Amino acid sequence: MTKELWINLPVKDLHKSKEFFSKIGFSFDPRHQNSNDMAGMVVGDSKIMVMLFPESTFKNFTGNEIADTTQGTEVLFSIDAASREEVDEMVRKAVEAGGTSFNKVKEEKLQEKKPQDQSWMYGAGFADLDGHCWNILYMDVTKMPKV
Repeated sequence: MTKELWINLPVKDLHKSKEFFSKIGFSFDPRHQNSNDMAGMVVGDSKIMVMLFPESTFKNFTGNEIADTTQGTEVLFSIDAASREEVDEMVRKAVEAGGTSFNKVKEEKLQEKKPQDQSWMYGAGFADLDGHCWNILYMDVTKMPKV
């Protein structure tokens, strides 16, 4: 049976992506610290590995073109937060590091959109330097509506 999950993600500039994700609090597997061809970003207590690869390397793996994140969303990463404040803090850090609040409406001119608040679930998100979307959620299951 499967023991681990590795998510492979293409990036335009590996060093800038590592710097971006470090600034918002992610860590990296030391096995790849000196590599110019990959970086293993560790996510969460379960230590899910998101492998960052330069686009050319990723394209060689898949044999396909890289998705244009300005035209569509190829994936939405959702991660949990311990509080509403942590949601806001992570999005703030991402924007300060060069990302974009992905809760903006895509029109000719982007307009700010508030975080989503459903009383028991609070979320917001950002797009990283390559336009990949990250959704940050805080959930208070004690307030979750009963069905």
